[in-house]
This record gives sequence, C-alpha cells and structure tokens, in this order.
Amino acid sequence: MTAIAHPSSNRQAFLGGLLLAVVGAVFFSAKAIVAKLMYRYQVDAVMVITLRMVFAFPMFLAVAIWKARSEPALARADWARIVVLGLTGYYLSSFLDFLGLQYISAGLERLILFLTPSFVMLIAFFVFKRRVGWVEWIALLVSYSGTVLVLMHDLNTGGSNVILGSGLVLGSAFCYSIYLIGSGELVRRVGAIRLVAYAMCVSTVACVIQFLVLRPPELLLAQVASVYQLSLFNAVFCTVLPVFLTMIAVARIGAPTAAQAGLIGPVSTLFMGAALLDEPITAIQLIGTALVLSGIWLLSRKKA
Repeated sequence: MTAIAHPSSNRQAFLGGLLLAVVGAVFFSAKAIVAKLMYRYQVDAVMVITLRMVFAFPMFLAVAIWKARSEPALARADWARIVVLGLTGYYLSSFLDFLGLQYISAGLERLILFLTPSFVMLIAFFVFKRRVGWVEWIALLVSYSGTVLVLMHDLNTGGSNVILGSGLVLGSAFCYSIYLIGSGELVRRVGAIRLVAYAMCVSTVACVIQFLVLRPPELLLAQVASVYQLSLFNAVFCTVLPVFLTMIAVARIGAPTAAQAGLIGPVSTLFMGAALLDEPITAIQLIGTALVLSGIWLLSRKKA
C-alpha cells in the first residue's frame, strides 16, 4: 500500500525549497559586494577571480572526485564540451564580470546580469530559429528599458567608465547565456552537480594560468589578511554554497519557481550596496530594478 504524503508536509517541503532558492540567490548576488570591498585594497580583477577560484577549488575538486568514482566514465567528446563550457561559462564570464565591477555599481552589475535569460531567448530566436511569442518580446522590452534607465542614471554620476564597465558585464551575461544553451543536453547526460564541479575545476586551472602569465607568482601570497578573508567568503558563501543550494531548490520546487525566487538577487544587491558600499538608492534605480524584474518574471512565467 502506497503512503500518501500529508498536504502540510508537501507545503513545508515547498517552503523549504523556496527558502533555499532565496538564500542561494542572495549569497550569489553578494559576490559583487565582496569584489567591490576587495577593490578597496588595491587589488584588480585578475587577483579577485584567482583567489576566489583557488579557495573554491578544493570543494569542487572533492565533489568532482566523488562523482568520478561513483558514476560512469565520460566520453572524450563530453570532456571536450565540459572544458569549453568551463572556460566560457565560469572563467570568461566571471572574469568579465569582475572587470566590469571596477567601473560600475554593484546594483547596475546585477541588473545587467539578469538580462541573461533574454540573451538565451535571442540566441534561440536568431540562431536556432525558435518561435518567440509576443509575451516574450514584451518581457524583453520591459527588462531592457529598466536596464537602460539605470544605465543613464549611472552615466550622470559615474562618467564614461560606466559604458566600459556595462559593456564588460554585458559580455559576461552573453558568455553565461552561451554556457546555458550549450549545457542543456550535457546536463541531462552528465548530471548538474557533476557538470558544475568539473567545469569549475577547469575554470580554476584557467584562472591560475592567467594569473601566472600576467602577474608575479609571489603576489598571490603578498596580500593583506582582509583580502584573503574576503576571498574565502567569496569562495564559500558566494560561489560553492549558492550553487548547491540552488540545485537542491530546483530538485524540490522545480526550475521555474527557483528562477522566480532568484529575482530577489538584484533587490538584495541594491540594498547590500547601500549598506556596505554607500551606493545611493534613488527612485530611478528602484523603477529600473522593478522593470527588469517584471520582464524576467514574465519570461519565467512563459517558460513555466
């Protein structure tokens, strides 16, 4: 006789999954705040991303070894795809993001990154000839209007570097959208946790090689304690933890609901930026944020 789950237990499981998705989104968004705090110690994007990945590497390596021992071996073609996705989705995307954060506010950075779903939609439309409905076009228009509104606001206060920083973060969002499209079939075959662990290990190797080419190796050990503390926080709480929290949440409440919970990200970044970085919160920023979130919400409802 099959046991029937009590409605209250289902509700508790759903609320628990929703909480995990929200916490994951907030922690992941906090990486912009951590990077901004690190820049106060005269480090650059190369140092920020290298320390982040070096501290995160042991945790992802442990998961990678566990999965390699417990699951079937991968084909060479799958390894090649993982290397490409790791370089595109985690190395290049993260590097462009941290570069851009040197020039723009954390709030604007998070809004631009939230345009990633629209890039996925546009690539599917232009490259794969997927039909796009009018609701999706409206969502695209609304979300881009919000980003342009905040961008114009920041241009008046941040100068010409805002364009450079926004372009770099936009490139980051585009790279990650390529990763999302390219990982679709691979996730089903390899598994999400395994793919992320392997891709993160590839990204770490790329970051270390980049550092050794561009910077003296001893510089990695010559930073003040606060830089290492912030890097450890960035690795554990803004990289490893949100990845696995989001995966658990998706398993419990589904990808569409988890994506909607992730809309808290730009809002949390806005207020964390005000509290920790003294970034002002203006009416224009709030309106722009609301427009971006509305557009992404429309897209997620369409997908659901």
